[in-house]
Amino acid sequence: MSANEDQEMELEALRSIYEGDESFRELSPVSFQYRIGENGDPKAFLIEISWTETYPQTPPIISMNAFFNNTISSAVKQSILAKLQEAVEVNLGTAMTYTLFEYAKDNKERFMENHHPINSTTSISNIISVETPNIGPSSKKKDKKEQLSKAQKRKLADKTDHKGELPRGWNWVDVVKLSKTGSKDDE
Repeated sequence: MSANEDQEMELEALRSIYEGDESFRELSPVSFQYRIGENGDPKAFLIEISWTETYPQTPPIISMNAFFNNTISSAVKQSILAKLQEAVEVNLGTAMTYTLFEYAKDNKERFMENHHPINSTTSISNIISVETPNIGPSSKKKDKKEQLSKAQKRKLADKTDHKGELPRGWNWVDVVKLSKTGSKDDE
């Protein structure tokens, strides 16, 4: 089989295996991303695999340069990529995209054991948590809704239409009444 036929078969297989999987993304027919770990998991990371023209006889291009991986140190990224390259060498000549994604999923904890989120996100969360208690009590008092009695609610409902809006002209001044009262005062 030619490289193109192998790629077409692997593409069909990947589409059927990962159908409905939110972690998998097909960027193009020869480029794929997979999120290892759940959303919100601080140890989650994203792997991108792109096929060369002669893949699977030649290794695919594996990348961790996605913005999603910004909190991961370059040393941890290099370590993960090195371990994935070892798996590539073992599977060279066969369809390996699925194998690489599964290998990364199975070894996520081992890959991320030296991971410590980069300080920029940590310091921002510390600043927020330090300032929040100072703002908290006063904002809670302001957020409390005004309680209306049943009579006040009825009165408000009588003034508004079925959509809760006041009728057109509710705050208009009655010019006729004013002109009559104004003329009596003048006499």
